[in-house]
Amino acid sequence: MDVRRAHERYRGGDPAAGIDTWHAFSFGPHYDPDNLRFGAVIACNEERLAPGAGFDEHPHSHTEIVTWVVEGELTHQDSTGRETVIRPGDVQRLSAASGVRHVERNAGDRPLTFFQMWLAPLEPGGEPSYEVVRGIADSTPYALPEAGAMLHVRRLGAGERTAVPDAAYVYAHVVRGEVELDGELLGAGDAVRITDAQGADAVAGVSGSELLVWEMAER
Repeated sequence: MDVRRAHERYRGGDPAAGIDTWHAFSFGPHYDPDNLRFGAVIACNEERLAPGAGFDEHPHSHTEIVTWVVEGELTHQDSTGRETVIRPGDVQRLSAASGVRHVERNAGDRPLTFFQMWLAPLEPGGEPSYEVVRGIADSTPYALPEAGAMLHVRRLGAGERTAVPDAAYVYAHVVRGEVELDGELLGAGDAVRITDAQGADAVAGVSGSELLVWEMAER
């Protein structure tokens, strides 16, 4: 079990433009050859956008992009002509496949915070696709077969517990609050990477908390 603390992330973004980013993996100019990926996960970015701020049109390819909004509203537009607004509790997935362009912006009047996770597909290429699951339930995992992965959203009250999936790779990222896993106290922005998870101790909520857990197969 490898614990990564919030302060160990890379600071990015463009604060002058209202964009503040924290990267959990090697990303862009922040190159770390020892932190390129874990299982299928190749990026986990915490993005904070001021009202009116955002990312202008940019391309993606051969990447599964999953977005989880913490607060505020994210406006998404892409080269297929679709435009959607993603809110807390929604899961957004963009399969870039052979190539797609999109815009992400805070078109609202209050700050926006979201997590964006990039996963490597099992096979490159194909046709781009897009999906939004509105208000996903805590007990409903979100399957991402293109990457051999499954996302579990866990919202724990104080004293509540949840199991750690048995899997070749498990990546757990604390969105808010505090949890305890195998004796380790984890706060917002902290993450745990577990290899060959089998019968791992349950996660216990120390305070009201929200946790994103990726269960990934051997690649």
